[in-house]
Amino acid sequence: MLILLILVLCFHLLILIELIPYQMVWGGRLKTKSQMYSFETVSIVVNLIIMAVILIKGGYIETKIPIRIVNILLWVLVAVFILNTLGNLFSNNFLEMVIFTPLTLISAILCYRMAVEKYPSF
Repeated sequence: MLILLILVLCFHLLILIELIPYQMVWGGRLKTKSQMYSFETVSIVVNLIIMAVILIKGGYIETKIPIRIVNILLWVLVAVFILNTLGNLFSNNFLEMVIFTPLTLISAILCYRMAVEKYPSF
């Protein structure tokens, strides 16, 4: 999951520096560069938070956050990735649909696996 998130972060950075057209993401609904900067910044921050949750679950980051809260966050991520998978199925951009539908489905499965794991996932 961490490798997948690193790849996704790289993808979003490539969008920010305009090596990948922003029309390819967010269902093809972004109309301006300003929208792209806002949405991509939020996306990068969210992905970094997801990485932190996974690193906490894996025992790589020590924190006082109870593991129960981390597991709840992982279950929330399962739901979000399932909804994202459904959203990607209806994307206006064919490449987004073909590439990101399986990635978000795999992400949902991996987050589920971590959520049900009693001990650190790594």
